[in-house]
Amino acid sequence: MINSLIFLTAGESHGKGLIGILEGIPSGLSLSLEDIDKELKRRQAGYGRGGRMKIESDHAEIISGVRWGKTIGSPLSILIENKDWKNWHEIMSQESRVMGQESESKDPRFLPVTRPRPGHADLPGALKYDHKDIRNILERSSARETAMRVAIGSIAKRFLSEFGITIGSYVTQIGNVKSQKSESRSQNPEFIEIFKKAESSPVRCPDDNASKKMMEIIDEAVQKGDTVGGIFEVFATGVPVGLGSHIQWDKRLDGRLAQALMGIQAIKGVEIGAGFRMAEKFGSEVMDEIFYQKTEFGFYRQTNHAGGIEGGITNGMPIIIRAAMKPIPTLRKSLRSVDIITKEPFEAAYERSDTCAVPAASVIGEAMTALIVADAFIEKFGGDSIGETKRNFDSYAEYLKEF
Repeated sequence: MINSLIFLTAGESHGKGLIGILEGIPSGLSLSLEDIDKELKRRQAGYGRGGRMKIESDHAEIISGVRWGKTIGSPLSILIENKDWKNWHEIMSQESRVMGQESESKDPRFLPVTRPRPGHADLPGALKYDHKDIRNILERSSARETAMRVAIGSIAKRFLSEFGITIGSYVTQIGNVKSQKSESRSQNPEFIEIFKKAESSPVRCPDDNASKKMMEIIDEAVQKGDTVGGIFEVFATGVPVGLGSHIQWDKRLDGRLAQALMGIQAIKGVEIGAGFRMAEKFGSEVMDEIFYQKTEFGFYRQTNHAGGIEGGITNGMPIIIRAAMKPIPTLRKSLRSVDIITKEPFEAAYERSDTCAVPAASVIGEAMTALIVADAFIEKFGGDSIGETKRNFDSYAEYLKEF
């Protein structure tokens, strides 16, 4: 069996909590709850976030896979409780109910949700799963689920850090406001410094001037009862040559990363490296020429238009991924739709939501990138313990020096 990293999440937005399982992390990795909670806090921050963030203050509980601060090689399982569960335990109860009970007449949340919201999974999900109550769809399709992806992604980040791999992100655009600080990103900028600068920004943008304008456009959206999307960039530095493969379409690392980021709610576009801009140029302008000098790893590039991946395989340059997030489809400005039962038209009602979640999405992008890169890393180097993985990795590093 090929070594790999497997992960699953479960849970609903207003259910008792979220559950995550991560299998494949070698034994002996030092891990603490602080590692996870720090990332969860980053996900909840950001200018433009909505009322749910005032209710939840996410905290992870490790259920299995860790003993005395270190992984033991068995599957890791994590629980994040939903604090709002106390207000929803009857509505989201797993027990069978007799319709028309007294409590239902006092709480409209017991009524079936029959009015699909444009831009959500509501209508296609209800049709696919034969539900007359859309709540059965919206509870799982909610971006609340991404809290668990960030939690398990934080473990992947912790694992990768043992091998000198750093993953971070920053926002490059909100609405029509673009950051000027990341224009040279394909030319291998100082990613860590840009990342540190972004961490102090309310919108996670490293450009102070652009950050102010981004907050202004979010404020404008709030006043209009609207929402706004944007673009974020994820990087991974210290990634060795040779992760991923060219031999089958589904083994190509860029394809796996693209799927992982497209799987984040509201993401509608992903590009690697210079991406779509490469289509505008001649080939001679966007191919990263290869040079050699006798150093630890002799081959190097002066540019990184490919975003660190060629032929589905990492080439030793930083991985660069960019993702475009559409405006969140839940907005106070009414949108037209049709009731799935009566077939009558209506204007969609507003539910608690964010105005802009691009800063939060960038943190989720880091988590998904970490999970995919860690999977490819374990696939390449194997090892049932951290010590064994490091021996395999060190041996490969020696091989590259002598190539």
